[in-house]
Amino acid sequence: MSEGKKMTSSRRHHLKSLMLQIAASWLEQEAAEIAATKEAHMAENCPAPDLGGDQASLMDVCKKLQQVIDKIDEERYDTEAKVVKADKEIEELKLKVVELAGVKKPALKKVRMSADAMLQALLGGKHKVNMDLRANLKQVKKEVKEEATEAVGDWRKNVEDKADRKKMFEAS
Repeated sequence: MSEGKKMTSSRRHHLKSLMLQIAASWLEQEAAEIAATKEAHMAENCPAPDLGGDQASLMDVCKKLQQVIDKIDEERYDTEAKVVKADKEIEELKLKVVELAGVKKPALKKVRMSADAMLQALLGGKHKVNMDLRANLKQVKKEVKEEATEAVGDWRKNVEDKADRKKMFEAS
């Protein structure tokens, strides 16, 4: 493309219409060939019955037609069974291909959802779930211990006691 000139739109349109005309003629030829082969097959396998004569000859024609119908039904059944078997094999092979290739897990998207909304989605709308865990706890009354206040006492006394100890260690 870069070496030569670009094709004009009218030229491209003309070539496209020529290709479509050729394809249409090929389709017509193919349809005519199919119709001709169908006629040849019908003439070969289904000759026109001779309907002239008495009742016995008509009975023979009906019996022959019934035999032909039975034979065609058997062939149809056999081909149908082959198609079903082939379809099953195709499905098994597809499964084997998927197993060999390995199943690729899609990337999961992050979804912001509260715990309540998640449980409601999992359990359905009929269940009412509340994730407020503090609501389920028992209420406990706190007992105030008076011993703790006595142990604290006056802090100045403790400082004086520790100062005496410090003097003992310095004297030694």
